[in-house]
Amino acid sequence: MCELLAMSANVPTDICFSFSGLMQRGGNTGPHRDGWGVTFYEGKGCRSFKDPMPSAQSPIAELVTKYPMKSEAVICHIRQANSGEVCLENTHPFVRQMWGRNWTYAHNGQLKDFESELPVEFHLPIGTTDSEHAFCWILDQLHLEFGAKQVDAKLLFGFIASLAAKIDKLGVANIIITDGEYLFGIEERPFVQT
Repeated sequence: MCELLAMSANVPTDICFSFSGLMQRGGNTGPHRDGWGVTFYEGKGCRSFKDPMPSAQSPIAELVTKYPMKSEAVICHIRQANSGEVCLENTHPFVRQMWGRNWTYAHNGQLKDFESELPVEFHLPIGTTDSEHAFCWILDQLHLEFGAKQVDAKLLFGFIASLAAKIDKLGVANIIITDGEYLFGIEERPFVQT
């Protein structure tokens, strides 16, 4: 399965040390050779770096390790493909805009029948992965449930956790999702960090 790294901090912090170790898992110390990506938040803006190359050999990953970006929220993903070909559009994390914020999502696991079980209408996938499709479905469900208004974190987290439970029934679903202000991580026991 893929590897995930997330950070939420109350002051801008860099993750160069953690990222330097994780990038070696992508083709050097680990089998995750099918791309990598990282998104750093700075206020409402975010910077994303992605490459379908193994992170241990990626010049872009090398650049990120030497550029200490300070961020309050970070999501990183090292991919071992099981759904969708190895290409840039299938490389995590995925970023979409909703409610005037950039939402970022990464997933490890594998989902069955995701296209029929998780129909999307508004937020359409660009690539062909089960992960991006599930992210688009989550955003659609948020849009359908809450419309154009942003809701408080407790209500939002509870709803996202209920969506993750449905996704989890389709296979393995470890999820990290953030809007830059709140970071949600969902596995066996959900957590939220502000």
